[in-house]
Amino acid sequence: MKYLLFILPFLFFGCSTKNYEQTKSKVIIIKSPKLKFADLGYIRNTGKAIELELFIAGQSVEKFTINHLICARAGCLSKSGFNADYLHESYPDSILQNILLARVIYEGVNQVQTGNGFTQKIKNEHVDITYKVSPHVTFFKDKKNKIIFKIKDIL
Repeated sequence: MKYLLFILPFLFFGCSTKNYEQTKSKVIIIKSPKLKFADLGYIRNTGKAIELELFIAGQSVEKFTINHLICARAGCLSKSGFNADYLHESYPDSILQNILLARVIYEGVNQVQTGNGFTQKIKNEHVDITYKVSPHVTFFKDKKNKIIFKIKDIL
């Protein structure tokens, strides 16, 4: 019985709703070999976690939660496991959250500042990436692996 009293708070608070510091609605386009999506979504984040919720015709169709793991409705994967399954195994573990938060990828390799954002072009034996960030649009395209992310503000 005393163990039950110890475990109950973890059951109730472990699955509690997170209070996100920022919630932004966006037009999101994702194209990868395993994931295709083009509609509205929400990007929510705190200092420790990011949530991407995708909607089609007003109905939530998928939710990705990113912290030390990446969890979807189908289950959780390590970041490298998620990259291998959904994106490309050569991508750094932090690539998804950096794209969602419009931050530099690949530790800023080939970063060129533009008037109101930056661009990066990364090309090697595994990838051919063009990445552009401006105040209202984030665009990621890997020609070699046929992956696109386009995230636009709803104006």
